[in-house]
Amino acid sequence: MDTIAVLLKAPEDLVLSRLALTPPGDEDIVVAVEWSGISTGTERLLWSGRMPHFPGMGYPLVPGYESVGRVIAAGPQASRRCGERVFVPGARCFGDVRGLFGGAAARLVVPSRRAIPFDGLPGPEGVLLALAATAWHAIAAPGASPPDLIVGHGVLGRLLARIAVLQGGAPVVWERDAKRREGAEGYEVIDPDGDPRRDYRSIYDVSGDAGILDALVQRLAPGGEIVLAGFYSDRLSFSFPPAFMREARFRVAAEWQEADLVATRDAIATGRLGLDGLVTHREAAERAPEAYARAFTDPSCLKMVLDWRECA
Repeated sequence: MDTIAVLLKAPEDLVLSRLALTPPGDEDIVVAVEWSGISTGTERLLWSGRMPHFPGMGYPLVPGYESVGRVIAAGPQASRRCGERVFVPGARCFGDVRGLFGGAAARLVVPSRRAIPFDGLPGPEGVLLALAATAWHAIAAPGASPPDLIVGHGVLGRLLARIAVLQGGAPVVWERDAKRREGAEGYEVIDPDGDPRRDYRSIYDVSGDAGILDALVQRLAPGGEIVLAGFYSDRLSFSFPPAFMREARFRVAAEWQEADLVATRDAIATGRLGLDGLVTHREAAERAPEAYARAFTDPSCLKMVLDWRECA
């Protein structure tokens, strides 16, 4: 069994390739992928060659951790059944080719326990489940305060803001790009240069800017917290005296857990958390090289999604 997959042979050398698939076991399922998302965070770092050391890192690799599709085969001990629609947060099923994160392919073989059922959720918008769960995880951490300032109005920033509003908050979002300041729902988006506040108690940064911490510390209330909810390729540092004077706290929000995926899925399915307006671009999977390049270079592209439905 084989599949067409996105193959990143080396930095900025991305092609479509036919790859052999690992034979499924008794607990595995085979998923016919309908849509897969392109991450402008971690996948951009893989594409550019700037990804820091990461388990499983190396080329060639199949990227992608945001795939939705239908189960077309299931092992006798699998917990999913044929015909179910599922979200797949990546796969390792390409033999010697690394799956980091392995979801950008027409067919995937995955342990059934990794596939999250979500029949009834939107079509291509379903690829946003992982990002939404990432935002959910950051806010739902034990003892966490919801954000009153979010830095960055990309997809993750918008999801953080929507979840905060869902929980009764009214965050401010910083965004320098005027076009990206559009699309707010229940919260305010402003240019940081026009913001006089210095009393934010909870700042969530999703900018990926490793040099931003000193500026954020200056905006904290005493005892405030900065949550690092993005992904950073460079070493983070900050000046100690201002952080000392404010008794600043720093927290790293790591990857979502299964409980975050389930909670987010349920919030989306019941209409409490909307995904509208976040998928801005779609391309046929056959145009994957062009789609990846545009996702990483076009500021108007919030989320690029590949359509695998006609790709065998």
